[in-house]
Amino acid sequence: MTTGTSSATAAPPDPDESQDANSLAVLASTAPVGNNIGDYTRNYLSRLRGGDMGSLPAITGLVALIILFSILQPSFASLYNTAVLLTEGSGPIVIAMGLVFVLLLGEIDLSAGYAAGVCAAVMVRVMVGYNAPWPVSIGLALLTGIVIGTLIGLLRAKLRIPSFVVTLAFFLAFQGVALYILNNGKGQQGNVSVTDNVVNSINNGQMPLWAGWLFAVLCVLLYAGVKLSGSRSRRRAGLSAEPTSVLGLKIAGLAVLVFGMVYVLNQNRAIVKTASIENVNGRLVRVPPPRLEGVPWVIPLVVTLLVIGTFVLTRTRYGRHVYAVGGNEEAARRAGVPVDRIRISVFVISSFMAAIGGILIASNVKSVSVDNYGGNTLLLAVGAAVIGGTSLFGGKGRVIDAIIGGLVVEVIYNGMADLVRGTNGSAVQYVVTGLVLMLAAAIDALSRRRAGAAGLG
Repeated sequence: MTTGTSSATAAPPDPDESQDANSLAVLASTAPVGNNIGDYTRNYLSRLRGGDMGSLPAITGLVALIILFSILQPSFASLYNTAVLLTEGSGPIVIAMGLVFVLLLGEIDLSAGYAAGVCAAVMVRVMVGYNAPWPVSIGLALLTGIVIGTLIGLLRAKLRIPSFVVTLAFFLAFQGVALYILNNGKGQQGNVSVTDNVVNSINNGQMPLWAGWLFAVLCVLLYAGVKLSGSRSRRRAGLSAEPTSVLGLKIAGLAVLVFGMVYVLNQNRAIVKTASIENVNGRLVRVPPPRLEGVPWVIPLVVTLLVIGTFVLTRTRYGRHVYAVGGNEEAARRAGVPVDRIRISVFVISSFMAAIGGILIASNVKSVSVDNYGGNTLLLAVGAAVIGGTSLFGGKGRVIDAIIGGLVVEVIYNGMADLVRGTNGSAVQYVVTGLVLMLAAAIDALSRRRAGAAGLG
């Protein structure tokens, strides 16, 4: 086997070949880099031409959809609807964040929707039927998610059953399990109301105004600290990094976005703006209009899960192993990566996140019913991950893709619900969402083809 060529006898490098090699090295870096904004821009455009578009299509589509629906339906951009978009989509988005780990391995988890329903059913049945406190109820729901994920992972990794078959079987089985739990036991049947105020407040409660501003400051400081620390580490290691000016623009852009969102959510968004007259102890008294203001508690929860998931995937050995197995399983196995354990773990993470998503959905509607989970929830979650930029072929994706894609799907559903009314409203929503999902899959496939042609696939 040829091990190399002596430098004394090696032919001088071909300038064209050196240029091509340098271009590929720049393209193969994990993020656009450069010594200044010009180099960074050229690097970024090269990555786009090489098929690495990331979340750009989803972000472009999100902005276009918001503008379109705001023009066609003025109530779409109201303060009240803005908060609804963020809170209603939180459950499917969290489920999608877990699905990103599964998709990174080129696998699929079709059971995530009803797994969320089973976990929520366990929570509400224990809470209502046995008067368990909310920490116990939520803890049992999360434990149920871990058990479900472990079972699916073992069947996939040890028995080599395709994940599509395993999770399709559980998709059907979990629907029955959720129905059984909700129909049997103490208390209501079928549609069980969530009675605990803490659980209901997760998705319906608002932070104090000062806490919202503190949350914004912490978000910006955390983002700036991570970006600047990462840049310094790369430079100390002799690697190219993002220019300081680009980092400054990104931090400033995030600050504008976060502080602007907190400002909007801190406004009074109650629909009723006038005082009412009520009979109190036989006397007519004037009751001031209700106030609905503050950042919903579910937003810092989703951001916390985003930070943890991103840290795990980008800053830990486990995350590198997930990308390695998703990129080339056989090469990862030969490199000593415990492929089976990685495969089991991603299904555990997916079901654990599905349990959290199920709790958020229950909190949003203040009840648990099988109708709130399953097909639609799975469609929203898988669509969110893929539309955001996570590849169906494995090896490419980020946790934030689930949030971006989830917002796209939620904007479509919300905007279409207001725009298209009547008996065919739901039909139009399904058709449009399906077309957007197909477009995202087509972009993913074309990106893969271009990356392969550029030598990056």
